[in-house]
Amino acid sequence: MENFKPAYLELQEKGTLQEKVKESLTRLEACDICPHECGVNRREGEKGFCRTGKDMIVASYSPHFGEERPLVGSRGSGTIFFSYCNLRCVYCQNYDISSGLYGKKATEDDVADMMLELQEMGCHNINFVTPTHVVPQILQSLEIAAREGLRLPLVYNCGGYESLKTLKLL
Repeated sequence: MENFKPAYLELQEKGTLQEKVKESLTRLEACDICPHECGVNRREGEKGFCRTGKDMIVASYSPHFGEERPLVGSRGSGTIFFSYCNLRCVYCQNYDISSGLYGKKATEDDVADMMLELQEMGCHNINFVTPTHVVPQILQSLEIAAREGLRLPLVYNCGGYESLKTLKLL
């Protein structure tokens, strides 16, 4: 891993990451981040199917050992669990989180700090759990964290109901 360079660092060097942040934040104004394409103005705090406005709600972040072995390694996957979801699965294994029963509002700076803290703890990666509905905010956080020294690979741990247009931003 010594020679590993995450693709987001190359995007940052080229200025492409900043363009992706700008494009994704604009898309929140008539939200089409997931296939529901609610069209609400999340930048103004309106909420669509995912029940999320402009702010990220983070249920928890920590080294996590409940993932697949290659992700966990010996020091854990640096998992950031986002509250709410663009799905409403009847048998959701993370219902308390996806329904928004747990979590605190987190700014882009807060999430960037979480990523850097998980890196300092020795986690092998940053694992975004239920990230779909907050991709623009995550990209903004990533831009900040990369500037501050983030060098870990990223895991996009989603439910699978994704917009191709959003995936192309990643």
